[in-house]
Amino acid sequence: MKRLISLVLCAMLLSLSTAAWASLDGFLANLNIQAQADLPGFKAKVSAQFGVPLPKVEAVFTQVSVPADVFMTFQLGQMAHKQPETVLKTYTVSKSKGWGAIAKELGIKPGSAEFHALKRGDLAFTGQPTGAGNDAAPAPGKGKGKGKGHNK
Repeated sequence: MKRLISLVLCAMLLSLSTAAWASLDGFLANLNIQAQADLPGFKAKVSAQFGVPLPKVEAVFTQVSVPADVFMTFQLGQMAHKQPETVLKTYTVSKSKGWGAIAKELGIKPGSAEFHALKRGDLAFTGQPTGAGNDAAPAPGKGKGKGKGHNK
């Protein structure tokens, strides 16, 4: 009986860790499926969401492995406040390490809200400009708080 309980507990722990790891992977797999179904529409949505011209999106497509990597190039660029070209350089060198490692190399701190959202796959592919609408939260570090430099 103890052995059965131990096996069940181990299985539950493995499934929880797999689910946590799979969330970003699942999000990216879904993006690839969407792109496969409608590649021109996918490119247009990336262009609109990140406010970049379609030719720039198409240029990134020529440098990455899969469509989801195009999205992640612009998403991490936005999160890290880096140009897509900078993200692509890091991607080229570190793509075998994964998006978490690339995020760290771009300056996204492992304990930050951005990093946790990335790891959870808590990202959105809407085709709508990021930050559009009245209910959008300000970008991290861009609020009216009393951070560094406000007490002068």
